[in-house]
Amino acid sequence: MCGIVGYVGSDEAGNFLLDGLRRLEYRGYDSAGVAIHCGAEFTITRSVGRIDSLAGALGDVMPSGSLGLGHTRWATHGPASMENAHPHLGGDGEVVLVHNGVIENFQVLKEGLIKKGYTFVSATDSEVIAHLVADELKHAPETNGQPNLRYLAAVRAAVAQLRGTYGLAIAFRDHPNFLIAARFGSPLVIGVGSGEYFVASDASPLVGRTERIVYLADHQLAVLTPDGFSVLHRDQGKVRVDIRPLETDSGEASLEGFDHYMLKEIYEQPESIRNAMRGRLDDENATAVFGGLNLTPQQLRSVERIILTGCGTSWHSALVGEYMIEDLARIPVSVEYASELRYRNPPIDNNTLIFGITQSGETADTLAALKETKRKGHRTLAICNVVGSSIAQAADGGVYLHAGPEIGVASTKAYTSQCCVLAMLSLYFGRLRHVSFESGQRIINELRQLPAAVQQALACDEQVRDVAKKYQDASTVLYLGRQYNFPTALEGALKLKEISYIHAEGYPAAEMKHGPIALVDEHTPSVFIIPRGTTYDKVMANMEEVKARGGPVIALASRDNPEVESIADDVIHVPEVPGFTQPIVNVVPLQLLSYHIALLRGCDVDKPRNLAKSVTVE
Repeated sequence: MCGIVGYVGSDEAGNFLLDGLRRLEYRGYDSAGVAIHCGAEFTITRSVGRIDSLAGALGDVMPSGSLGLGHTRWATHGPASMENAHPHLGGDGEVVLVHNGVIENFQVLKEGLIKKGYTFVSATDSEVIAHLVADELKHAPETNGQPNLRYLAAVRAAVAQLRGTYGLAIAFRDHPNFLIAARFGSPLVIGVGSGEYFVASDASPLVGRTERIVYLADHQLAVLTPDGFSVLHRDQGKVRVDIRPLETDSGEASLEGFDHYMLKEIYEQPESIRNAMRGRLDDENATAVFGGLNLTPQQLRSVERIILTGCGTSWHSALVGEYMIEDLARIPVSVEYASELRYRNPPIDNNTLIFGITQSGETADTLAALKETKRKGHRTLAICNVVGSSIAQAADGGVYLHAGPEIGVASTKAYTSQCCVLAMLSLYFGRLRHVSFESGQRIINELRQLPAAVQQALACDEQVRDVAKKYQDASTVLYLGRQYNFPTALEGALKLKEISYIHAEGYPAAEMKHGPIALVDEHTPSVFIIPRGTTYDKVMANMEEVKARGGPVIALASRDNPEVESIADDVIHVPEVPGFTQPIVNVVPLQLLSYHIALLRGCDVDKPRNLAKSVTVE
């Protein structure tokens, strides 16, 4: 959600800016722009739409300059337009700025600046910051030949007045070798090069440009020049920072022969699941091991309740985790929407452990929910995919997914990796309590068979493609499952909504007759997730009820099941696996179904409308 890139050094800024913005496309955006310092002024180019439009507006000859800023915008204040696209100017053009986040008090600040004579050309909250910095420059003291300190003082004074979240990169017309980055609640990464320095929303634009990065923390500012960089706290002066290696493999962010990132990431799931389990299954003790929980077995043994919180797909994985933990570990679990938990004041017992689940590690609602529960003294852990992310830093400990970069907006491999990590946590908590050594060994063996089962599930691709052709024009699709496969139904429906724009709903199969059955007609297909298990007969009865009302039925079922095949209009075969691993295997054909339907409908699979990969605003 919005992307920032910035460069200062001896090289041409423009090439990095455009390439960096392309690598940030996965975050979701509706307009883009760059500002390059070309001698005495900034040359600013903006466009509405994709980066290709921006590249066309720039033309064949990139503006020449060794300092520049770039931005992709996801609209919060004002529609997608040339005026609202970043970068924004402050004062009479002496300040240029790009901004991620939301400024909650922007209207009050804007009214004050208008009274001072500042003119606004956009509807954004971001332009307010640019003018605010320009205004503070008027009052900043002279610094005896050290202009850096004067500009820094102006930025510190400006951000101190902001309420809300911001990731900022700021440059100045009259100081062409100087860049300031500031962060509160919206991620920023500094790339450390040789005679050149970079700033970006995440590490992906820096791959191939530098091998060393610094993650800024809240209330920190970075001052970048070609000669070096420094980091300081907004209120406390300079701070020491940890320069980390940039570990992302540039090949992981390429299509590698696939037509879309989403399809590539669906097919990467056998390997991403292996990576999630690597080094975490302990045969000798028949349990799972985690290095980052930062809690002793005795502390974890005392846990009496677990809260799992997340948003969207991560919330669905939390529902899977609820079934797993209660089944294997017998610990009561509550699943909370992070956006609701952050504003509720629920009674939480002392021996409650809170897990925040997120792919990006930057989801604003999940971060706020964890901070609120941590402020009240509860232990917080994160399950996330991005090392150094805000949630990873804010939590007391956690587990990384090791799924690799997920570029497609619709999460696939991160979801199955989250479910896999939750399965291992369920085993770990279960072995601390009542799960026997023999049962632990059995669960480990079943987990080890998961990558092969997912690989087998991928073999249904051609079959799914035929089903997609049949139902691509549906206006509503119902997804129905029981127990472990109820969250699978929710996730399947969400994937279809996200990338094909077809209305879809997921329900427990038995709940269909309590309302949703009114939607059933010959034009409304129902997807039944019906593997063999304890509720198989019940779901069969629900499927019969849909057929009795003329509704088309798509069934996800095991092979050699004539009973299902005699009722369903279409059957997609999935391998038989134990109940607690069914959500990981059974979601794969549903991901493929969404992908192929969206493709047939001409939708942008990797960048669906209105959505963002990393939701960093409320």
